[in-house]
Amino acid sequence: MLSHNKIHPNLTRFAWHSINAAILTIGIKTAAYLITGSVGLFSDALEGGVNLVGALMQLFVLKVAAQPADDEHMYGHSKAEYFSSGAEGFLILSAAIIIGFEAIKRLLVPEPIDQILEGLSVSLVASLINLLVARVLIKNGQKFQSIALTAGGQHLMTDVYTSAGVILGVGLVELTGWYWLDPVIALVVAANILITGYRILHESIEGLMDHSISTEKQAILSGIISRHRQNGIEIHEVRTRQAGAQSYIRFHILVPGDWTVQRGHQLCDDIELEIQSAIPNSRVDTHLESLEDPRSWM
Repeated sequence: MLSHNKIHPNLTRFAWHSINAAILTIGIKTAAYLITGSVGLFSDALEGGVNLVGALMQLFVLKVAAQPADDEHMYGHSKAEYFSSGAEGFLILSAAIIIGFEAIKRLLVPEPIDQILEGLSVSLVASLINLLVARVLIKNGQKFQSIALTAGGQHLMTDVYTSAGVILGVGLVELTGWYWLDPVIALVVAANILITGYRILHESIEGLMDHSISTEKQAILSGIISRHRQNGIEIHEVRTRQAGAQSYIRFHILVPGDWTVQRGHQLCDDIELEIQSAIPNSRVDTHLESLEDPRSWM
């Protein structure tokens, strides 16, 4: 028995939100850096470039993931999302290294910051844009179980936190005159970006390694299986994996040997539909066997 739910259609419209926001904020943040000469604002502008590359990768991968199963990809293309999130994690790590390098150079040779108020005002506008888009991506990434959208949203939220730290640091430079605060804040930003990049990269690798479905989904599945076991049948060899938005579930259903094929077939259909209703975007693969046959337990 094999059945599956249709994954939500094309999510690329959300990737276009990321692309448009990245292009707009790159221009805004670059202007802020050119106005002030702040290495903190430079790090912020550089991360905007990373956002754009990640958003373009996200667009391409979501188009691939939306394609239906074919003869060469019988389980669909949903795993492609992990390549997007993995690439984004790698880009984040690269940006953190560049930011850290520039910050150390400025820390060794501190420089004054010009027109701070103008630069911070411009940077604040870019941060608000990223905040709005990040919330949209994370909300819909969780709704449609898209790791590509969720990773993109988390990246933008990191950008928001980064900008907040940079704005704070540059503001403190204006108040105290301590120019070394600017590169120190940039180093803190780089460390924060490293952590986020590592987390996204780790999640991508786990997905490519056929990680089991989430704990919450496993609890739902266990509840359904337990209820059916009380009706005189047995279910074993339960295997699950998550591939992008798609959850794959397979197990054996053991029924009394004197059941008709029709009765066993109907039970399999009922259990599959119940699981699909409780776990959206799930593909369920069941195998019917006899309770009395010793080979069924091997």
